[in-house]
Amino acid sequence: MKQKILFVVYLLFSLMFINAGLNKLFNYIPIPDDLPEKVQKMNAAFEEIFWLMPLVGVIEALGGILFIIPRTRALGAIMLFPIMVGIMIVHLSVAPSGLVLASVFFIVNLWAIYENKEKFMPLINN
Repeated sequence: MKQKILFVVYLLFSLMFINAGLNKLFNYIPIPDDLPEKVQKMNAAFEEIFWLMPLVGVIEALGGILFIIPRTRALGAIMLFPIMVGIMIVHLSVAPSGLVLASVFFIVNLWAIYENKEKFMPLINN
């Protein structure tokens, strides 16, 4: 039962990142008009670097796909970890309204990394 619940949680986590990544590449979800001014300025600054958002989009989509597959979940979790740190920083500093959901996703990512810690031990031990 625990494995089924974890798979559903991991699948939802993965689909969220796949959707976010594809949206950064193809812009099919419009940006809300009621975003705080700080968030709008931050988004405009990120869009000034023309290659940044497509790169993040590719990493999010690829990391989400890898996260679904149990054998490659560790790689997907590590790929998505820096993005999750960035999401947490944004919600802690600029947009605290989404902090609860971001924290849940951050915990899911940390859990996946912890669950696959034996795959990372050779990196730490050498």
